[in-house]
Amino acid sequence: QVALVESGGGQVQAGGSLRLSCAVSGRTISSYAMGWFRQAPGKEREFVAAVNWIGASTYYADSVKGRFTISRDNAKNTVYLQMNSLKPEDTAVYYCAADRIGDGSMWQRSYDYWGQGTQVTVSS
Repeated sequence: QVALVESGGGQVQAGGSLRLSCAVSGRTISSYAMGWFRQAPGKEREFVAAVNWIGASTYYADSVKGRFTISRDNAKNTVYLQMNSLKPEDTAVYYCAADRIGDGSMWQRSYDYWGQGTQVTVSS
């Protein structure tokens, strides 16, 4: 059974930073593409960032490009999302997801496993 557990969320003022972590258990993620998605209140879940299995290719939503960085440590079975210059519109529940066969996708249907999410709140 593959389990993804996000951590690192919290409340921060606009302009601040947070680092989210996604620890995976039950299977090594070294061959999986990994992604981050978010869902704001009253909105659909949306793509944030993705990284391929080795970390050589990364993909970002336009809204976070230049502010967020996705990375992974396969030895620790963990994926990270460094979020800088946070804005109130970044407020959402952030989800980590694992894709067994892809190379990094913005499409939710590509992902096989999901975490429970971690809340990020950015105040103005």
